[in-house]
Amino acid sequence: MFRRPLEFLKSLPAQGDLVEIRLGPQRAWMVCHPELVHRMLRDTRTFDKGGPQYERLRALMGDGVVTCPHAEHRRQRRLLQPTFRPSSVAAQTDVMAEEAAALCRDWRTGQEVDVSAATLGLTTRLISRLLLSDSLTPAAADEVRHCLAAIVRGLFVRTVVPVDALFRLPTPANRRYRRAVERVRELIDAAIAERRRGTPRDDLLGLLLPAAEAGDGGAPVTDREVHDQLVSLLLTGSESPSMCLASTFGLLAQHPEVERRLHAEVDTVLAGRLPGVDDLPRLVYTRAVLTETLRHSPPGWLFTRVTTRETELAGRRLPRGTTVLYSPYLLHHDPASFPEPDRFLPERWLEGEAATGPHGAMVPFAAGSRKCIGDLFSMAEMTVVLATVAGRWRLRHPAGRVAAPRPGATLGPRALTMICTSRAAAPDGTAPPAALTSGAAPATSGVEKTRRDGDNGVHHA
Repeated sequence: MFRRPLEFLKSLPAQGDLVEIRLGPQRAWMVCHPELVHRMLRDTRTFDKGGPQYERLRALMGDGVVTCPHAEHRRQRRLLQPTFRPSSVAAQTDVMAEEAAALCRDWRTGQEVDVSAATLGLTTRLISRLLLSDSLTPAAADEVRHCLAAIVRGLFVRTVVPVDALFRLPTPANRRYRRAVERVRELIDAAIAERRRGTPRDDLLGLLLPAAEAGDGGAPVTDREVHDQLVSLLLTGSESPSMCLASTFGLLAQHPEVERRLHAEVDTVLAGRLPGVDDLPRLVYTRAVLTETLRHSPPGWLFTRVTTRETELAGRRLPRGTTVLYSPYLLHHDPASFPEPDRFLPERWLEGEAATGPHGAMVPFAAGSRKCIGDLFSMAEMTVVLATVAGRWRLRHPAGRVAAPRPGATLGPRALTMICTSRAAAPDGTAPPAALTSGAAPATSGVEKTRRDGDNGVHHA
């Protein structure tokens, strides 16, 4: 599980629909059939968020909407939902396009770009603007990006080797993890304090602060909850979409026919301009590319639950307190659901395939009442970014073997360096010159700074 997790996961369906495994000294059960996974995800009262993964996440994020127990979830989700409604997401589309254009505006043909750092910097800025407007400064957002490197790697180790004593030792990795967690908390607290002194804004923090002052129908929102919600949404809302985008660019470079079809759609729909909200439904193949990336390389690849009472699953009696796991990667790579699962085939999603795939096996955002609250925002964000960059640039892997991504708390390339070529300058490039919106921020994506910062860079995670 620790040394070769993806190969290990793909081997499990042959052992049955529910397979007993070990996580360090603990025993757990892996659910391998999509119908059983959906049963588990829809019965949140019995299969609550818990187990080694969420114990570690709660130490980082507190009891925000991502990690809170079943009893708290409905109230928290209703409080946060207005920020993630379709109308609210649509209102962010222009910001997404401006930030994506700024990301690649200063690229030059032949330049090496740290794609992992660039996408993480972009998604961190976008989610921080949704949550905090400009209360998190560009420098602070960049610091959050650096902290994520230590946090994501540390979380995976703490999930598959849940032995607390190991993580209390003063090793360099443990110290990096603790410093990163403390620094993210400090940055969020500073942003909250700045907002309390300043002008109210129309963002998530603008929803939370009045609720903390007035209570929510008799259930008060504490200052700690305000902090926990922001930390959990900032970290999950930046890390996962950045991993998906980096994976997408890496896969496109390995599949030129897919890339050509993507470019043709982007050129036809956008004709060189930035995407707007009305363009999103027309970018059908662009969305299929992202959906196939989420199937092929799901950022959220392993999750744990814990039983709150004795129950039965797949004919097995599970006592109260049993750790149960499910893996979107396992489900998405089971040939019983997806023929030739290791192939990257966006066309799967153009042939009338249901949104959840055969047998409901496609679960990149989970399912049921605890389905990711930010799924619409993430898909819109990734569609806008992919269309904007692909309309202007080709990204190629440097010569040599392309390393397979190593899973951490999320799955995706953390050291992806690619060479960019302007499509306008390429011999077969059909894209018109980039008609970028004026007034967008300069492209200070942190890519070159990351390269100078050495061990602080995400690409060293």
